[in-house]
Amino acid sequence: MSRDRAHEEMVCPSAADCPSSPPWPMRSNDPHSKPQLLTWLTCDAVHIDAASGKHTLLGAFCSIKAHHYPVTHPHMVWFLTITDCAPGNHHMRISMGLEPTKMQTLLERPFESQSPLHRINLINEIRNLTFPQPGEYSLLVEIDEEPLLATSLTLN
Repeated sequence: MSRDRAHEEMVCPSAADCPSSPPWPMRSNDPHSKPQLLTWLTCDAVHIDAASGKHTLLGAFCSIKAHHYPVTHPHMVWFLTITDCAPGNHHMRISMGLEPTKMQTLLERPFESQSPLHRINLINEIRNLTFPQPGEYSLLVEIDEEPLLATSLTLN
């Protein structure tokens, strides 16, 4: 059975073993549903195969080591896959800061959704990002001004 389907068939040996509802959240056809994050990765690059459209993520990482500060990272990619996004135009914002209450916007971009059932891959190239000191940098991803992900990037 294909993993691309909205849900998978569940086989239960007896009625007593079957839950009354699936153990996973069902994807919504509601045009007002909140976008759901499927993937968030920091990596060196993303290659898209011209023939198949497949994405290959190169050099995934979750921390950066530096010997002196401030340090400027020359190039990284923040790769997101989202679903359950209502049809139409949307706006994504990514903010970062050493303190979650003092975030600076690093990236803002529009994107379009054709259907809540589509998976939308957003490739965000970040160039020459300067980190003034080591620490746990908070990242906030928002879609249409609603928080989608709060995570962090460690510099040591």
